[in-house]
Amino acid sequence: MTERKRRVMLKLSGEAFGGGALGVNPDVVGALAKEIADAARTVEVAIVVGGGNFFRGAELSQRGMDRGRADYMGMLGTVMNSLALQDFLEQAGAETRVQSAISMTQVAEPYIPRRAERHLEKGRVVIFGAGAGLPYFSTDTVAAQRALEIDAEVVLVAKNGVDGVYSDDPRTNPDAHKIDRISYQEALQRGLKVVDSTAFSLCMDNGMPMQVFGMAPAGNVTAAILGADLGTIVSNGEQPSTR
Repeated sequence: MTERKRRVMLKLSGEAFGGGALGVNPDVVGALAKEIADAARTVEVAIVVGGGNFFRGAELSQRGMDRGRADYMGMLGTVMNSLALQDFLEQAGAETRVQSAISMTQVAEPYIPRRAERHLEKGRVVIFGAGAGLPYFSTDTVAAQRALEIDAEVVLVAKNGVDGVYSDDPRTNPDAHKIDRISYQEALQRGLKVVDSTAFSLCMDNGMPMQVFGMAPAGNVTAAILGADLGTIVSNGEQPSTR
């Protein structure tokens, strides 16, 4: 029997796609795609992309918009990011497929877990768009759910502007310190907000390790996909498996 390749779920924030501005910054996404394509030669890579560079449903709802409608707008933003990433990945030499939780057959396949796994086995990068297809679910939670369903070995959360989990917000508290390893239980008890608490709980209940790391400097995304010990490992106490 052939040894199974390492399979990872990479969660990318939508804000990173815009380089701090509204929309998609081709230079930023192009550089990110090259890093992913380099690693995808030897690792099976699935990706969930946020949509914060276009819309954030929770923020729109705070300004009076219906939360469900705002979340659906956010999901459409994630599909736009997925298509942009697909294009730059293919320019970088990677085969890709986009699967959407909302039916839009002209631009993406429907989300079918077994088909996604088959694409991964064939060496294709699979990008999941449209979140869960349901309001009130963050893309952090979707990344955890998809990782479990496709049997990934770890959820890699690439953060923009921070290089791991900190004891407090390092941008506002100069005394905040970086945590190398922490359990889900402790992260939830301490109210650490680096990812959605529902995503933490889902991973904790199913024994799925999470690695939170910074997208900068260049090369970090490739290194994390390949298995480098970057950022913070969040788990149930045991070390993440290495295949």
